[in-house]
Amino acid sequence: MLNYFATVVLLLVSFLWFVVEFFVVWVYVQKYVVTNKDISEQGWLITIMNKYLSIESLTTCFKKLEEKLSELVALLTNYQLIDARVFELPKIEKGEEHEQITEILVNPLQGYEALNIGLRFYQKLFIHHNSPNISSKAASRLPGALCFTVSHQQYKEAMTVISEVNQLKIELEDIVTKGSGVSKEQRFEFVHDRLRGLITLNAYRTITPLLNPDSINFGWANKNIINKVTKQQILEKLEKSYNAGRAVPPYSSDQWAALVALEMTDIKKLPDDVVLKIKRPVKVQPITRVWYSEIQKQVQYACPVPVIVFYTEDNEIKPKIGSLPNYNANAIKHKYKPKAKPLELVIPRLHLYKEI
Repeated sequence: MLNYFATVVLLLVSFLWFVVEFFVVWVYVQKYVVTNKDISEQGWLITIMNKYLSIESLTTCFKKLEEKLSELVALLTNYQLIDARVFELPKIEKGEEHEQITEILVNPLQGYEALNIGLRFYQKLFIHHNSPNISSKAASRLPGALCFTVSHQQYKEAMTVISEVNQLKIELEDIVTKGSGVSKEQRFEFVHDRLRGLITLNAYRTITPLLNPDSINFGWANKNIINKVTKQQILEKLEKSYNAGRAVPPYSSDQWAALVALEMTDIKKLPDDVVLKIKRPVKVQPITRVWYSEIQKQVQYACPVPVIVFYTEDNEIKPKIGSLPNYNANAIKHKYKPKAKPLELVIPRLHLYKEI
């Protein structure tokens, strides 16, 4: 009799657990709509479960990332510091995110003060880590270099942790942009429902390690990103947006569909041999130029966070670290600027131009 009662209780608990799980999935589907295209291509059950499982993957991956970042900071804190330099940039206040930047005043810091600020910056992943008046939409950057003397074993340990951190960052971005199955417009809600206040760009940024460079200098880059595309590629992109049937604020789904349909008509009117380019403006960003005399090579990296520089004990190189100058858009001099063909704007929201 007792065994019978225990079996009934177990079955009842299992049933209730199934109901709860089903309800969670149902709520998720209501919030992040599964399109007809998703259903036809993958099957409704597979689509729903993939999207549901990505929630668990997101929180698990982020927890691991936080743990590995803490491990990296603890590791570097115990290493012998040679030099550390970081360059604080002005904070962007709320409402100023889209203003054109013509001048940036740099605040240079050095030594253990720079080290502590740099290490904290790696873990600065949430809005509440900033002041209330600072924008969470604008990217926060801290260029610089943290330089350590290490044994080969210490270098190996650090590289293992840095590799794990960077892999988790890539995995996190992949979960949000691909694994979740949600549209670009729904990503913010998908992330912030689970990790409220997360600054995704800070979480995605990988850390650059360097080994025995001769010199490290800093500068600014403000080039546009230009990609050549075909008429067919743009039409496919627009058709995908049209068939999704989603609303894109401030437009309703019908208004958005009408806008995209008009853009498709404009593209179809263009000749088949038209030369199309996506010319996307990029805000000025700090870079680092690293020189290796042994191979006579300079390597350039984007530098939104401090690079981590290791000098092995058997190496006689003494690091030469330059400074980051203030940025002045009016004082930029181009050594060589090739003459570009004139362009005409076709679709403003896509930054799509055609050669004329």
